Amino acid sequence: MQDRFAAFRHGSFSRYFWARFSTSFATQIVSVAVGWQIYDQTQNPALLGWIGLVQFLPALLLVIVTGITADRFGRRLVMGLSILAETVCAFAILALALSGNFRAVPVLVILTVFGVARAFHGPASSSLVVNIVPKKDFANAIGWSTSSWQLASIFGPVAGGLLYGISGPIAYAIAAIILGFAAFLVFLIPNPAQKKMTENPSFKVLLGGFSYVWKQKIILGAISLDLFAVLLGGAVALLPIYARDILELGPTGLGLLRAAPGIGAIITISYLTVFPIRDHAGIILFVSVGLFGLATAVFGSSTLAWLSILALLLVGAFDMVSVYIREVLLQLWTPDHVRGRVNAVNSIFLGASNELGEFRAGFMAAAFGAVFTVVAGGCAAIGVAALWSQWFPALRTARYLQSPDDLEKSDE
Repeated sequence: MQDRFAAFRHGSFSRYFWARFSTSFATQIVSVAVGWQIYDQTQNPALLGWIGLVQFLPALLLVIVTGITADRFGRRLVMGLSILAETVCAFAILALALSGNFRAVPVLVILTVFGVARAFHGPASSSLVVNIVPKKDFANAIGWSTSSWQLASIFGPVAGGLLYGISGPIAYAIAAIILGFAAFLVFLIPNPAQKKMTENPSFKVLLGGFSYVWKQKIILGAISLDLFAVLLGGAVALLPIYARDILELGPTGLGLLRAAPGIGAIITISYLTVFPIRDHAGIILFVSVGLFGLATAVFGSSTLAWLSILALLLVGAFDMVSVYIREVLLQLWTPDHVRGRVNAVNSIFLGASNELGEFRAGFMAAAFGAVFTVVAGGCAAIGVAALWSQWFPALRTARYLQSPDDLEKSDE
């Protein structure tokens, strides 16, 4: 058994954790409020897809720039400035809501800028954690860092639904204030030591993250597995349709549906921080992704609120297992001087799975209906797990969550 709070013995990590939680919490409030308001005004599922797409494209188009920025400049600085930019975007949405000009096009423009800020935030924040905790506490820090997002995904959607039920502008205002607080916390972190990139920005250096991921088949398999499973099986974008039209739960119910996966995930990560995976990590990864797909399909076909929430709890729980394994492998197998670029590639995979998955779900639901889209997506995620287990045998047979150096020492 490990010390559950080992990472919090370090003050820099405590500030980092609460900054990351606050950022994700505020982002969830904005996401729930914007998604509900746009769908309530238009009843157009395709617009829910556009919300995801405009937040993903900046990360894709800027992947080389964001990764090299995290490696060449201070990751704390980049993370803090990115959150400040997100704060400005939240205030801009607030201004639209207060002025009565809340329309799809201007909101999507602001969300595009928000996506640019998130594109820089992702690699910097993911890479920073390894610079502020000693190696012996790193797995614990990864667990807590990942759980910060999951905690936010529990409380943020509930808060967003409740606040929007009171007033849309109140929801956006509180989100903006929380984002500003998160930026303040980041700048309170002492500037950590970082092995910065020293090479001239040649084409080879710029693509260093892609090159490293391609060579490390375990990392490639782990992050591409998550990419395609969530890209095809993600149902978050369609929750406003389920809350409004299928389950008839209203905006508060939407908050509960959005929170359910986070509750399942936080229960899982609470267990993993105390009892980390010791063996058969690869098999556990593939089984978890398959069960994620099964739980998604159950949710998609359900018309009972209690069953839908239970299925979403399991979606979050099984997804958390794969996220934990992927993040530990990614950070332990990546040298510090290329970490930002590798995390930028990872951010692209995550963005494709989440935001691009929302785009896919929205347009597919417009054509075939929400129920078919979610059920088919869950079945597809099961298929992805089966295929990847055959295509990436090194990942399937991976047993221990250790760095290559540690594996060599254990073999000696």
